[in-house]
Amino acid sequence: MPIPAPNLYPDFNVVRLSHVHLNVQDLTASKKFYTEILGLQISDEDDKNLYLRAMEERFHHCIILTQNSDEVSDAPPDIPSVQTVAFKTYDEDDLDKAYAYFQSKNRPVAWVERPYQGRTLQTSDCHDMPIEFFHKMDKMPAIHQQYQLYRGVKPLRIDHVNYFSYHADESVAFWSDFGFRVTEYTEDEATKRVWAAWLHRKGGVHDVAFTNGVGPRLHHIAFWVPTPLNIIDLLDLMSTTGYLENIERGPGRHGISNAFFLYITDPDGHRIEIYCSDYSTVDPDLEPIKWDLTDPQRQTLWGAPAPRSWFEEGSVFHGVTPRKSDLKASPIIAP
Repeated sequence: MPIPAPNLYPDFNVVRLSHVHLNVQDLTASKKFYTEILGLQISDEDDKNLYLRAMEERFHHCIILTQNSDEVSDAPPDIPSVQTVAFKTYDEDDLDKAYAYFQSKNRPVAWVERPYQGRTLQTSDCHDMPIEFFHKMDKMPAIHQQYQLYRGVKPLRIDHVNYFSYHADESVAFWSDFGFRVTEYTEDEATKRVWAAWLHRKGGVHDVAFTNGVGPRLHHIAFWVPTPLNIIDLLDLMSTTGYLENIERGPGRHGISNAFFLYITDPDGHRIEIYCSDYSTVDPDLEPIKWDLTDPQRQTLWGAPAPRSWFEEGSVFHGVTPRKSDLKASPIIAP
């Protein structure tokens, strides 16, 4: 199935990925991990919620952590769960345009109240995966030159999310229609179906990606860091502070995106990518790069395959039942 042509004049304008809201089993343990190991900064907190931002971010938060309970998640306690992923629009009018757009696609639409945000639209994509859009969020003082605050892996900003999709072609078509543009994709040669795709709004390789598998689920959240050396520092820190088993994959350099990477998991099993050194994609006529599913350099430029956990484990969305993919094609998996 061919990649859809980019919609350069969508019904509404999304600027970028903004934040992710995660449910956690032990807020105290998660706070330690996200602040002392990753190095995110606390914007606000109470006994049930923690709001965090990275060093270059001026908006109030890029991650929300909420203490899990029956009210916030119907997932079993040992399965990591997600409340929503949110995106910022270009202006306030885009929210009304988005409301009309998703309503025209027969998706549920509702205005919801969110702390520290202005009007927020709650909806879902073609696979019932929750999405939120907003324009206004409380601003915070700049801290990117307060070097005494830098710790952990020194995260600068949230970069992207990757989803498991049970039908990647459908996901790509749906998100492309409201302005997300494909930069790279993996095609299964036998079926000509998309196995994975990377789509952007902000001019990097991706704000969102879709990977074939049981979905919809959240595969990972990625944070941009200054250099590959920050990743090496994080590995030294995690391996000597009780987080050795939370190192899942890497370090390495992706074939797709050319980015230097490391995959780790938080105390609940939510997967996090530490990411840097991808390339610019701002030209609207940039042609997507196609990869074959069996190319050993697709996952890692140096040829090392990903572990099986990377293809099977993910975080469920609250209230959404994942489905198995009918695409049986498989990439190279580490023994």
